[in-house]
Amino acid sequence: MLDQNLLNAVKTYSENMTRPIQMVIGAGEHEKRAELVDFLTKIAGTSDKIGFDATVVDTDLSPMSFKITTENKDTGIVFSGIPGGHEFTSLILAILQAGGHPLKLDEGIQSLVKRIQAPLKFQTFVSLSCHNCPDVVQALNQFAILNDGIENEMIDGGVFPELVAEKGIQGVPAVFLNGKPFANGKVDTAKIIEKLQEQYPDLLSASDEPQLETQDVIVIGGGPAGSAAAIYTARKGLRVTLVADRIGGQVKDTQDIENLISIPLTNGNQLAANLATHIKEYNITVKEHVSVSSIEEIKGGYQVTLNTGASWTTRTIILATGAKWRKLGVKGEDENIGNGVAYCPHCDGPFFKGKDVAVVGGGNSGIEAALDLAGIVKHVTVLEFADTLRADQVLVDKAMAKDNITIIKSAATTEITTDGSKVNALIYQDRTTGENHTLPLSAVFVQIGLVPNSEVAKGLVKTTPQGEIEIDAKCRTDKPGIFACGDVTTVPYKQINIAMGEGSKAGLSAFEYLMMNS
Repeated sequence: MLDQNLLNAVKTYSENMTRPIQMVIGAGEHEKRAELVDFLTKIAGTSDKIGFDATVVDTDLSPMSFKITTENKDTGIVFSGIPGGHEFTSLILAILQAGGHPLKLDEGIQSLVKRIQAPLKFQTFVSLSCHNCPDVVQALNQFAILNDGIENEMIDGGVFPELVAEKGIQGVPAVFLNGKPFANGKVDTAKIIEKLQEQYPDLLSASDEPQLETQDVIVIGGGPAGSAAAIYTARKGLRVTLVADRIGGQVKDTQDIENLISIPLTNGNQLAANLATHIKEYNITVKEHVSVSSIEEIKGGYQVTLNTGASWTTRTIILATGAKWRKLGVKGEDENIGNGVAYCPHCDGPFFKGKDVAVVGGGNSGIEAALDLAGIVKHVTVLEFADTLRADQVLVDKAMAKDNITIIKSAATTEITTDGSKVNALIYQDRTTGENHTLPLSAVFVQIGLVPNSEVAKGLVKTTPQGEIEIDAKCRTDKPGIFACGDVTTVPYKQINIAMGEGSKAGLSAFEYLMMNS
């Protein structure tokens, strides 16, 4: 599991630690305990700042769990399972941050988390193949470091199947707070804060975050469009702030990317990292892991208030808030999210190994999902509403070549049924004959496109009935000084290349506006 290159990397990173940490394992026996001990021993062997003694145990932990302590004090961070795969990064970050390395959270978020008075015990169920899970684990681990009243336990569902079954988990990340369901599926730091604020309204107490001077441009959204807009405006010498729940946005949920011009093959995480690196080349104030609560028009511009309580003024705004997965809107969908209804095949596919599943949607996302799932599950049925597939032919050809992928066209999904606790079938109507069919299965993966994240702009700028922000050829909205770009707008074809171009255009339009109204 741990090759020498990984261990060498840990050794290098540990040099930034300012205090030692210890990893303390639980007591008892388990068939994989020896593997966990070997795993921890090798990590500890990379640095004298990382301690581990297999003879020192915590009787309150399971034999497949370990906690991180520093200076004989619990950090509140527990890993249950062997955090390999995508979660290896979560472990290394937890070690480094507990050892004094600066946290990755926005200062406003840090201040807010420190003010939480109520005890919060999180349990985050993950699969090691889930690329959305580490973001949640890492965020909550940082919460634990910041506040002695907060704990977070990462639980590998593959090592604790009985616990997964007990809680009825069929999708990850699945977060429980103080024993009760808290969040399921993709959820970033900003969304976690929003959910906490719903339960603990006093978190919105007055912010002690330093206020910025009036900005020339505030870009809301950190995907390809928002990143491009921020870079283009910063290059013009403007005072620019970028507000984003995460740099990369929806791109981070994409696996292979083969159509980014000049780059034959990359992936979402790498592209997001490249965007972050490029942004750092410019004088851009980045407020990541936060969200915008409100936008108000004021004399000379606008006032933008964040969920941390911070509030700034700006002369212009560029909305690049992207989009989220579109739902089917049928009976049984919302009620069964996490119980067999899913939107991320990479995250939740492993839960349905050897079982029959369906993918609703015959576009690129749907066919890509089917291809990914085909290597894990017993059989995949793709249901497409139209009488033709919308996916690129190269993807369709790959799917047709798979023995365990069936494609049904002209199929209107009408209901998702359960056996009382989990999904057991999908009902669809043949749009050609009008006949209803029941498809027995264990999971439904919805891949039918995106819905614009335009909630923050409602009542501020003109939107279509579908929620897209209406823009002209220069990315101008109907409100002077407010521009929009990317998937949240009416621009056709929601593609990375197009979003980057639209973001660049919005940045240039904002600059032009400021020059003409200075």
